[in-house]
Amino acid sequence: MRTWGKKLLALILLSTLPFVMAGCGANASAGTASEVPVRVEVASKGKVTTNIEVAGALVPIETVNIGAKMPGEVVSVKAQVGDTVKAGQLLVQLDTEELQAQLEKGEAAVSGAKDQAEQAKLNVEMAKIGLDQAEKTYNRIKTLVDNGAASQNQLDEVKMKLDQARTQYEQSLKQYEIATGSGLTQAEAGLNLLKVQLKNTTIKSPINGIVTNRNIDPGEMAAPGVPLLTVADTSKLKLKGTVAQEVVPLLKVGQEVQVNVDAIPGQMFKGKVTQVGPVSVSTGQRFPVEIIIDNPGILKAGMTARAEFKLTGKEGIIIPGAALKIDNGEDYVFVVEGNTVKRTPVILGLKGEDKVTVYQGLKAGDKVVISNVDLLQDKDKVKIE
Repeated sequence: MRTWGKKLLALILLSTLPFVMAGCGANASAGTASEVPVRVEVASKGKVTTNIEVAGALVPIETVNIGAKMPGEVVSVKAQVGDTVKAGQLLVQLDTEELQAQLEKGEAAVSGAKDQAEQAKLNVEMAKIGLDQAEKTYNRIKTLVDNGAASQNQLDEVKMKLDQARTQYEQSLKQYEIATGSGLTQAEAGLNLLKVQLKNTTIKSPINGIVTNRNIDPGEMAAPGVPLLTVADTSKLKLKGTVAQEVVPLLKVGQEVQVNVDAIPGQMFKGKVTQVGPVSVSTGQRFPVEIIIDNPGILKAGMTARAEFKLTGKEGIIIPGAALKIDNGEDYVFVVEGNTVKRTPVILGLKGEDKVTVYQGLKAGDKVVISNVDLLQDKDKVKIE
């Protein structure tokens, strides 16, 4: 009985095998000839309108680190963190005692040099008078000698006096040049330097703003290059962000935009584009944008904000965003040609929520695949649903 059962099972298996093999062959044949079901949309001319957001933190329109131009002991600090200051307002006073003493010496040196110059000028005038008188005497005696009314000895004597007068005049001129040249110039230059140094002991704010940092106290030494105070102008605030490359041509300096500040919901602030960067900030073709916002007094640096642009792109071929694929940085779509698809590279413009502008690669009337795009390869057969 056991042997007969085994024989019966083997007969059953052999009888069903041809049907199984036939079924597998039929499925394989059907697979090679299958068509991918897809939905398509016809590309058409038009424009895309979308909202672009630039988000970031608000920063002061100008921030200045204020330091000393010369070393010195701090006598007083006239501002605290949070104080509002005006341009030209005194913030830090350095010690001036030593400079004041040097200034007095410098003023005395200039006064002495001017006195010397004045005396040298007087000497030149006196020497010129003596020279003129000697020349007149010489000319008179020479005339007498020529007419036989005076001797040659008399002429030689007045000639010697003329030479002495000329030498005296030339020496006085040189002394005057020295007195009014290097002597007085050096004294005045030294005095002017002291005045500049004395002026630099009073450190003032170069801008209107708010003191945001203080690094010095009375009695400490200030050193050039080391910030003492920081003043920020928050009368206007800057919002910096980036936009995609296709947005750049649609933004212009001076363009107005509405700005939302997260800390003040429900209130809109007016902003203006002040800069659209000419160079991308990353390999992702993102370009910097700067927006200036007038501060009515309630905005603070550091608050997060969002500028919203409603932009309409240039006219182009409009297709659904679902049709797009990216491969190694190349955008492409599948265009239906007969019962197959062709992989077609495209150059894109402005993107909307569900539509995108194509500037190159498609024409109006092309049928682009918008479903099962991930399943397709170039020249695959498709069936339009």
